[in-house]
Amino acid sequence: MNENNVKNVEIEGSESFRDSLGIVEKSGKRKWVYPKEPKGRFTNARNVFSGILLIVLFGTPFIDINGHPFMLFDIINRKFILLGFPFGPHDFYLLGLTMITTIVFIFLFTAVFGRLFCGWVCPQTVFMESVFRKIDYWIEGDHRNQRRLNESSWTGEKTFKKGVKYLIYFSISFLTANMLLAWIIGIDALEKIVVAPISEHTSGFMAITLFTGLFYWIFIWFREQACILVCPYGRLQGVLLDHNSIVIAYDYLRGEPRGKIKRNEERKLGDCIACNECVVVCPTGIDIRNGTQLECVNCTACIDACDNVMDKIKKPRGLIRYVSQNGIKEKVKKIFTTRVIGYTIVQVLLLSLLTFFLTTRSEIDVTILRSPGMFYQEQPNDKVSNLYDMKVLNKTFDQKNIEVKLLNREGEIKILGDNKSIDPQEAALTKMFILLDKKSIATMNTPLVIGVYSEGIEIQRINTSFLGPVEKKEHVEEHNDKDDSDKKEDHK
Repeated sequence: MNENNVKNVEIEGSESFRDSLGIVEKSGKRKWVYPKEPKGRFTNARNVFSGILLIVLFGTPFIDINGHPFMLFDIINRKFILLGFPFGPHDFYLLGLTMITTIVFIFLFTAVFGRLFCGWVCPQTVFMESVFRKIDYWIEGDHRNQRRLNESSWTGEKTFKKGVKYLIYFSISFLTANMLLAWIIGIDALEKIVVAPISEHTSGFMAITLFTGLFYWIFIWFREQACILVCPYGRLQGVLLDHNSIVIAYDYLRGEPRGKIKRNEERKLGDCIACNECVVVCPTGIDIRNGTQLECVNCTACIDACDNVMDKIKKPRGLIRYVSQNGIKEKVKKIFTTRVIGYTIVQVLLLSLLTFFLTTRSEIDVTILRSPGMFYQEQPNDKVSNLYDMKVLNKTFDQKNIEVKLLNREGEIKILGDNKSIDPQEAALTKMFILLDKKSIATMNTPLVIGVYSEGIEIQRINTSFLGPVEKKEHVEEHNDKDDSDKKEDHK
């Protein structure tokens, strides 16, 4: 059978599956999915990786550096800590740039690797496949026993199993809600909510209750529908994927035409023996042999199931594998397409810009401007003063003392009040006078260079100007110009 005939076999009538969802009956009722427990190298790798992610999720809130959380996303108070470094509203430009960089990275990553994120990193998949489904297998048995138990009448055995499962589900949901809240408010604040009476932390208690109920509802009832009906990422595949994107795909050229194995008969069909193992292990209830579908979360269960069958019938693995459509059709692996190269260039530029801003970000930011609407003031001892507004932003966890000095000329700085100390993560606004000798003022706007010091170390240099009187000098210059003009007339 030539390639065109194989392609016709694969395509003929295969688009009808797109007319409905695999989790909906023809009558419109929900079709519950009972996937068979997958076993294989990819499943083992995903279990290990999921374990690492869960350790990070539940362990990170307990890590602190010098009494401060290692990671914190306090959205309400607009305070963030990333890898031990504090960020606040003043770093909004970094947040915006980070979001743009992340979006471009999603485009680039998806264009190259498809929904690899969904199958390996997405919290929904990690919890559903590596936590809650394993509880189902442990308590209720394999997929057949689960279906049989759900369809049976309520007996003592069913009540006991369902009660134990629901209790474990609720406990994990409650623990997860607490840990996610710890990422927002910190583990110390969470401990106060847990220990103190509810009346003292009503909002915190309501947040924990809401999160717990949401997680419990998702994993006890909503389950795979979160990926199919709610998550927008699957629908983005239509514009982000092309024929060179790496996805989990069925090699129809090798597998078709499919058919059962018959003993003592020379096989003239493809390698697919129509065992449907790839279908019964799918957690979203699809047939990967129909092609790329928005319901597919790239969980690799079908790969392991098919590889196990290939091992049994002594055929090469990889009938279902990570591959692009062009990789199947043309046997060519082409990742760096024009679109991918364009995304990569933009991504590198954004990462370079973000790295530059992060590495040059100062711990203390000082702004000095001459007070608006204020003119210069004549002072005793033949001095002139200007009034300035000084704003100091302390981005660190420590209290900082600030000192300012004139660097390019002799003068005096007087800060109004004694408040030179700036609290952590706070901004302070104060005023100060700069005094210069009238004789040293040559122009109306005299350039000044002000050095800002903290703990004796220069942290910033600020260029500003000093407004001063020059009327007399201008009058003398005009008089001299007039005398020169008269002398020229006389000479003529």
